[in-house]
Amino acid sequence: MGKCKGLHMFLLIASLVLLLAACGQDAGSGEADSSKSGDKEEGKLRIGLSVSDLTLERWQHDRDFFVKKAEELGAEVVVQSANGDESKQLSQIQNMLSQDLDALVIIAINSDALSPVVDKAKEEGIPVLAYDRLVNGSDIDAYVSFDNVQVGEMQAEYLVEKTPAGKYFLMGGSPTDNNAKMFREGQMNIIQPLVDSGDIEIVGDQWAKGWDANEALKIMENALTANKNDIDAVVASNDNTAGGAIQALDAQGLAGKTVISGQDADLAGVQRVAEGTQTMTVYKPIKAIAEKSAEVAVQLAKGEKITSDTTVNNGKIDVSFIKLDPIKVGKENIMDTVIKDEFHSYDDVYKNVPEDERP
Repeated sequence: MGKCKGLHMFLLIASLVLLLAACGQDAGSGEADSSKSGDKEEGKLRIGLSVSDLTLERWQHDRDFFVKKAEELGAEVVVQSANGDESKQLSQIQNMLSQDLDALVIIAINSDALSPVVDKAKEEGIPVLAYDRLVNGSDIDAYVSFDNVQVGEMQAEYLVEKTPAGKYFLMGGSPTDNNAKMFREGQMNIIQPLVDSGDIEIVGDQWAKGWDANEALKIMENALTANKNDIDAVVASNDNTAGGAIQALDAQGLAGKTVISGQDADLAGVQRVAEGTQTMTVYKPIKAIAEKSAEVAVQLAKGEKITSDTTVNNGKIDVSFIKLDPIKVGKENIMDTVIKDEFHSYDDVYKNVPEDERP
């Protein structure tokens, strides 16, 4: 009887241990996309990567390339996605700072809202890298991005080459993203002289909150109604907003007639360029920015200081800016850019294009 009782107690304890282990696997509630928890592996650097929104295709590419490169360089990466929620990004970063990080990398949702967590990181001796989007008003260690003013210039240049005069609508990106303002600066460098000369008339100027395609769709519908469909060009600041705008243009029979820009070379955007409904996109070689950011993050984690020929002021300090070059993509050079780099496959890009019309 005593043996049976002991066996019963042993089985009960074993069941409880298994149950607790199973519960522990669900503890993340799905918030962490790819995170290492617990004690840091001895001799390994640990880098926190806070991603603005992994529901967007662009950032999934960045995440994958960044993690792969960092791991090759001997670091482990804690990745979390805020899925477009500013307050969630703040709380996730606060949580990350308790995970024995050697460096923190931030892809910001709101460039102006992160100084509290950056200040806390600095107090704890954790260096901070701003990835693609500048973090304003705080003491960050470095910034890796593309020349975002040049991105805006490329968008406007391409449209002006196709439509040198007419009615232009400006579709800005998220008003809380510092990059959106830099794109607009570049766009106006090209467009303003043509406005001054009377060749171009700006018939509307709005910003799409959160870079949201549905927001862009509504903005474009209202703009077309207000202008009786008389819009010759739409300067859309990325592929997501371009996609929303093109839905509205298509409903009025204007897709492929009204020229429209984009950016990021998202698959849907490049497909639209191949099909002729989107005029161009700007390809920012994601592998290049992700790998460079991983290299810089590992340098910072090792305690090395980052210096560069270029700096950018974030409202508090001059930040070392590692600047990369973007690439204009139209129907004529898809093959030589995104497909040559294997960013997207030929079959995926041209799947909606009749075979006899493919390059």
